[in-house]
Amino acid sequence: MFLYLSKLLPLFFYPLGLACVSLVVALVTLWKRPRIATIAITLALTLLLCCSNAWLAKSLVRSLEWQNIPPAQMPNAEAIVVLGGATKSAFPPRPTVDLSESGDRVIYAAQLYRQKKAPIIILSGGRVNWRGDGSPESADMANILTSIGVPSEAIVQEPDSFNTYQNAVNVQKILESRGIRQVLLVTSAMHMPRSLKVFQRQGINAIPAPTDFLVSQGELQELGSTPKAAILNLLPDTDNLHQFTTAVKEYVGTFIYRLRGWL
Repeated sequence: MFLYLSKLLPLFFYPLGLACVSLVVALVTLWKRPRIATIAITLALTLLLCCSNAWLAKSLVRSLEWQNIPPAQMPNAEAIVVLGGATKSAFPPRPTVDLSESGDRVIYAAQLYRQKKAPIIILSGGRVNWRGDGSPESADMANILTSIGVPSEAIVQEPDSFNTYQNAVNVQKILESRGIRQVLLVTSAMHMPRSLKVFQRQGINAIPAPTDFLVSQGELQELGSTPKAAILNLLPDTDNLHQFTTAVKEYVGTFIYRLRGWL
């Protein structure tokens, strides 16, 4: 039940969800309370316009992603831990497992392994039942890794976790059973602040190895590189709205995890 509510309730904190609620209120009150309807419509428009411009979206994303800038040379560890959320199951018409937008996690883990940063890769992630009956995300990630040359004996799967807290708890058991003391934690840069704190709370010595950065120095410089660019980046864009929403999701997730004592 908590898993379901954790996915459902935060929708009301996201710009699109709040805008929809405001428009429903406007629709219901339009005839009898036009002033309330006007306020609700204004709120919906303000949310969508502000949260879908590049200036605000990229600033919010940067506030998360740049908390754990990776060093020029990643140190060695005893294992590489990769968190789920990077694959799409091989349902037709897909010929095989696909990488999602966060698929950089899998590729980066393979690169770290090839660089001999750690001898094994631990893949953590199950499959939420309302998202289909496909293989656990850990199995999908293993499929991708073996297809690009990572030996199966170097891969350990953890297929039972459905959120970041369970990732940490289940991985900690694997580490303890194998006597592993230090790991490279691989996940998307925006997800890293919460993930790192959860893993550290479980007593895991995790070195952040973020990837999948959505905001770079070059992209920030382009925002106001010319007067035209500065104006155009104020216009609403669905990609910006998505990035803003993902960042808000992380902040809401961090707040909920603190309430539950997971951070």
